Amino acid sequence: MTPKTLTRRALGAGLAAMALTLSGCTEQPSFTGIDITGADYAQGFSLTDHNGQARTLADFKGQAVVVFFGFTQCPDVCPSSLTELAQAKQLLGEQGQRLQGLFISIDPQRDTPEIMKAYMASFDPSFLALYAKPDELPALAKSFKVYYKKVDGPTPTSYTMDHSAGSYVFDPQGRIRLYHRYASGAQALANDIKALLAE
Repeated sequence: MTPKTLTRRALGAGLAAMALTLSGCTEQPSFTGIDITGADYAQGFSLTDHNGQARTLADFKGQAVVVFFGFTQCPDVCPSSLTELAQAKQLLGEQGQRLQGLFISIDPQRDTPEIMKAYMASFDPSFLALYAKPDELPALAKSFKVYYKKVDGPTPTSYTMDHSAGSYVFDPQGRIRLYHRYASGAQALANDIKALLAE
């Protein structure tokens, strides 16, 4: 075997090893949502659901969890976001059973458990609405980097709420993984959730 042949073989082996290394890198999921894996915020919650049951993130271990902050009298962003989440669940087929949608109210004054339960049922009966005590809501929102502000209306009860409009996605181990911007699309959300469920 000549030195030239050895050089070619060594070069070929090096290129093959590089190809294997690169192919290993591409096995990491490519998400549509913003990858916030390892973030030091959105670490969990201790809230009550619309059935009166105490809830933490640990209750949903084994499921992908999507958390959205909003209010039931929201005219556009909240219903469209929850509709998109319900559509993503349908796109997942049987795997949709491993998706838990959670809606956290930023309007404890008007969002009673009864109202929130009916509101969730209009999107998907498996989705849960959660609420914090009014004095605990600011700290919870801050821990998720969520903005909200009451905007007065013509009467004391006709106010609206300005708020952040994205969704947080947790993997089946309860780790924060993704942030989906408003109107990212049901298919994009479904694809990301499918990737998380496959890990």
